Amino acid sequence: MKISLDTGTATYRILSYAQGQVAINELLLTRSFVVMPETLLSDWPPQDFAALATEHFAIIAALRPEIVLLGTGAVLRFPSPALLAPLYDAGIGVEVMDTGAACRTYDILMAEGRAVAAALLMI
Repeated sequence: MKISLDTGTATYRILSYAQGQVAINELLLTRSFVVMPETLLSDWPPQDFAALATEHFAIIAALRPEIVLLGTGAVLRFPSPALLAPLYDAGIGVEVMDTGAACRTYDILMAEGRAVAAALLMI
């Protein structure tokens, strides 16, 4: 799906997504990643939902976003609260959704100037 929202001053915008890929600006990413308006971690370690671990969320907590959008791939799946403890302990909000919804929501919140992080597993 191509996303047409193009407002805001962020460095990193999600331009489109499809099965197995997400376009961030001119980069085509094919592995899990974390994106914030001014930060891109292009190789976030977990490559599927089953691989998620507490330390993966500690990486995101260190970035200090106000909210994290966790895109769980093609299907919405909820991780256990224990996995998300680093985010909860830091007072960071978490929203879990499928990766397509997380891409769309990231662009909206980014355009509003929010300190949003999207942690995305590939579709």
